[in-house]
Amino acid sequence: MSPTPPLPLPPLRFEAILKARAWGGDRLTRFGRDVPEDAAIGESWDLADLPSSIEGGRSRVAEGPLAGRTLAELRTDDPAAVLGHRPPAATGGFPMLVKLLDARENLSVQVHPDPAYADAHPDTFVKNEAWFVLDAEPGAAVYRGIDPACTSEAFFAAASSGDLLRHLTRIEVRPGDCVRLPSGICHALGEGVLVAEVQTPSDTTFRVWDWNRDDPNRPLHLAQARACMRFGDRQNDGRPAVVRLDDVPGVERDGIMTRRLCTTDDFTIDHLRLAAGRRLPIAMDGEPRVLIGISGTGAVTDAAGRTVRLSAGDTVLLPASCGSPTVEARGDLNLLWVDLPVMPAGALA
Repeated sequence: MSPTPPLPLPPLRFEAILKARAWGGDRLTRFGRDVPEDAAIGESWDLADLPSSIEGGRSRVAEGPLAGRTLAELRTDDPAAVLGHRPPAATGGFPMLVKLLDARENLSVQVHPDPAYADAHPDTFVKNEAWFVLDAEPGAAVYRGIDPACTSEAFFAAASSGDLLRHLTRIEVRPGDCVRLPSGICHALGEGVLVAEVQTPSDTTFRVWDWNRDDPNRPLHLAQARACMRFGDRQNDGRPAVVRLDDVPGVERDGIMTRRLCTTDDFTIDHLRLAAGRRLPIAMDGEPRVLIGISGTGAVTDAAGRTVRLSAGDTVLLPASCGSPTVEARGDLNLLWVDLPVMPAGALA
């Protein structure tokens, strides 16, 4: 007997999970987030399926007949309907985490575990990520990578003495820039920058320096960072660190401009620009897909006529079973299209 085909799921938009952070602000209100007055909200988790041990790590459907159900529940009920032929993360969850980050102040200088460290420490997980810059104050920057001439010994001595910045690579950014951050690469989001972050589903971060905040709730992790941070030529994997949208040749078809911004072993990111009134049919091919609204207004409708909003700041998951979804631009619409890789990486968690 043939297996029962998965029940088609509609396009899914989730409730934002807001996270207070020492470096956060209130600019996420521009993207529809209900930020409490005087709160320092640094992160909005918009697509999350982390283990239950992580507080506030599971997204709930925001609207429609499935409203209130978690992505974890939908995935558990029918893995094929959500993931298709894709494997889950090592912890069993959806293999992607999407956030918005508002850096009113500098984030800590940090690094994420590389595969070798994660293999040796089962309680930690690889975290590969990329930032797409949504907004940046004039002169704002990110820190990405270490001076190739700097040794591990010199770097951690400077971290202890507070003289670390001279060893970091500072990159001024503007809206439309995409910064790729593989595990093991030292980095920090600079003040005045607001980004959409796409990453593997891990919440493991090792702080190296926290701008002298001296907050006991934000400890440093120097020994862990030393074990997995890349130095010298090991920082160069042959892929660009930063891609600027205006520098990427686009492919235009039927009023839709597509540009590839980021390719990693865990996901790809394309920027799409749809002229007002244009429709974009999406072939699912047994794969989940993720859409992130950057600017403008639009919606996603499936074959059954079920519609969710896709406007600036919205993240929409198209489950693998979603039937013939179509994006409609109700005004000029800019979005990110995020796919899992052709051959998924083995260290997703």
